[in-house]
Amino acid sequence: MRAVTVTPGTPDSLRLVEDFPEPPTDEGSVLVEALAVGICGTDHEIIAGHYGEPTPGSDTLVLGHESLGRVIEDPTGSLNRGDLVAGIVRYPDPVPCPNCAVGEWDMCRNGLYTEHGIKGLPGFARDRWRIPPKFAVRLDPSLERVGMLLEPTSVVAKAWAHVERIGNRAEWKPQTALVTGAGPIGLLAALLATQRGLTVHVLDRATGGPKPQLVGALGATYHTGNVADLDFEPDVTLECTGAPVVVLDVLHKAAPTGIVCLTGVSSGGRMIDLDAGALNRELVLENNVVFGSVNANRLHWDMAAEALAAANSEWLEALITRRLPAASYAEAYTPAGDDIKVVLDFAR
Repeated sequence: MRAVTVTPGTPDSLRLVEDFPEPPTDEGSVLVEALAVGICGTDHEIIAGHYGEPTPGSDTLVLGHESLGRVIEDPTGSLNRGDLVAGIVRYPDPVPCPNCAVGEWDMCRNGLYTEHGIKGLPGFARDRWRIPPKFAVRLDPSLERVGMLLEPTSVVAKAWAHVERIGNRAEWKPQTALVTGAGPIGLLAALLATQRGLTVHVLDRATGGPKPQLVGALGATYHTGNVADLDFEPDVTLECTGAPVVVLDVLHKAAPTGIVCLTGVSSGGRMIDLDAGALNRELVLENNVVFGSVNANRLHWDMAAEALAAANSEWLEALITRRLPAASYAEAYTPAGDDIKVVLDFAR
């Protein structure tokens, strides 16, 4: 069996193992044949040695947290042979913390969770994998080519769920949404915004390539330049770049009672001038809310599956700018400047 592995903490240790062991039954009762995995910035950071934890008793980690597969067997009867599924990435900690105890492992308070392909659990970049039924999400058959987008969609589904919960603190009828960044997370955030009937604006640095067309196909408006130059104040902002200047700008740009959700992770190490007093005054006097969001629980994964099933399949497939066979793993994990989503195809 093939598996893409790294040695966490060791830069450039990526390799394709041809004789990797079959997944043991203690990983879960559902046996799945891998179809594809999506590749994202987290994978690149693990490959660079910045973080990642091996599975217990090993010094290696199988990569891949954006999964898509087909059920081979499920002796519990929860799933049928041939069902299209994706695997939930994060598992609750064994203690558990109060949030993990009620299925909100995305809000884990003690950091003892584990994550497939990232932290202590083998990933999905292997020919076959196992998973417990409650962590397997059934997908509509129409998503056979694009179902690996479920994991990033679950992240923005959670973001929108929390935005809506916060918005309902008062009478709330949002009209306008701003998404900063037109990578996979940003484009999927825009998709879910359009599905909610909002007027959607997307801001990104790219002036060419597929991004403007993808945004336009959603019925949204594409912008380049600076947040400060936009001629509207968004009711909802999803910040998906992590760029410090952009983060600061969207805080200043929010409409009264506006909500800003930060999904981009900043690298740190860059200092910018900030009038903290003026920013505080704006946020307080306009009843703004700023919050961070990462990961997702089962509720959000199910919401994401519904959102993808309702989306235009051709638009979703256009997000995938490169699709390579598993044998070309090294090329797949090498970033290219015009990438949106790269997919490693185990069915080829």
